Amino acid sequence: MSSVITEATEICEALKHWLLEDAYPLWWSRGADHEQGGFHERLRIDGSATGERRRARLHPRQIYAYSIADELGWAGPHEQAVRHGLDYFREKYFRPDGLVRTVVAADGSVADDRAVLYDQAFALMGLAAAYDTLDDDGLRDAARNLLERVQAQLENANGGFEESNPRILPLLSNSHMHLLESALAWMDLDHDARWQRLASDIVELALSRFIDPYSGLLREFFDADWQPVDGDEGRVVEPGHQFEWGWLLLRWVERTGESRAREPALQIIQFGESLGVDQSRGVAITSLLSDGTVRDPLARLWPQTERLKAACIAAEVTRQEEYWSMAVAAARGLQKYLDTPLRGLWRDKMNPDGSFVEEPAPASSFYHIACAIAEFEHTLKRAG
Repeated sequence: MSSVITEATEICEALKHWLLEDAYPLWWSRGADHEQGGFHERLRIDGSATGERRRARLHPRQIYAYSIADELGWAGPHEQAVRHGLDYFREKYFRPDGLVRTVVAADGSVADDRAVLYDQAFALMGLAAAYDTLDDDGLRDAARNLLERVQAQLENANGGFEESNPRILPLLSNSHMHLLESALAWMDLDHDARWQRLASDIVELALSRFIDPYSGLLREFFDADWQPVDGDEGRVVEPGHQFEWGWLLLRWVERTGESRAREPALQIIQFGESLGVDQSRGVAITSLLSDGTVRDPLARLWPQTERLKAACIAAEVTRQEEYWSMAVAAARGLQKYLDTPLRGLWRDKMNPDGSFVEEPAPASSFYHIACAIAEFEHTLKRAG
């Protein structure tokens, strides 16, 4: 075993200990609303809930985090946690037309009844995670029905999907990224061909539209014809999304054997690492412009997790040790956000000077963290 893999193993063990002994217990005891149902949006640094409105994306993310808890080794009530989130989500967020609304208040009343693509993608992912845990065929049927509603109401004639109906612009590659994530999850659970068709269509859109053919960078904001919008907005590149798309595209290659996405995926991962990481802080920043100019030097937690996941899968498919070094660097960057007075919480935003913004911890980050640690451990096990 090489020294870098030995180092990676030690860091992974530390991260997993934090996850199982600190994070899972804290977010179940204090992050779940055991009185009104569902999960709290954020926890203050002392562990108390903020009591604010709850975005739709939160509950599928928490369902996912708890759905993998048992496999990771948490001895707590993971099935109860999954049911807790699922029951609340299905009761409070599904509209009469079958789509998922955006926000409810802490008391469960409707706060924003719009349905946007991003939330439909996470609803599909949450249903997949719950189905995997609870083995309830009704959840598979619910996911198929939701996909049918999305296709009926949000399909774009030029490929992909609208963000909402009526149309709102710009169109976003990010929403499609999470829809691909959900399609890949369902491909593992449901042999219905609709999931592979969905994933294939999104991969094609990514390769033909989202990834710039000249620079190889993946862009964020598009007009109705899938051309980058005018101005700086059309030139925005997020390192975290380079990593996340790279991870998903390589997963697609692994599952289907369709290798044409391999090199574009590795290229965007390499860009994220070479230009999107502030070496002085050791963390991935929020955004750049396509010429490499820093647009937003703030460094949020979630890109660190996507950097780690991308490094893991790139190490596996290429067998190049440089990606293990990247994984170690990403994991060390992630650890900085987890150093809090109350163990199990996290910081969300690192300033350019390396200090952290003092604010409550967003529960929605849990899915990023749990997935990254799980991927880290699985990749190390396969590396032997």
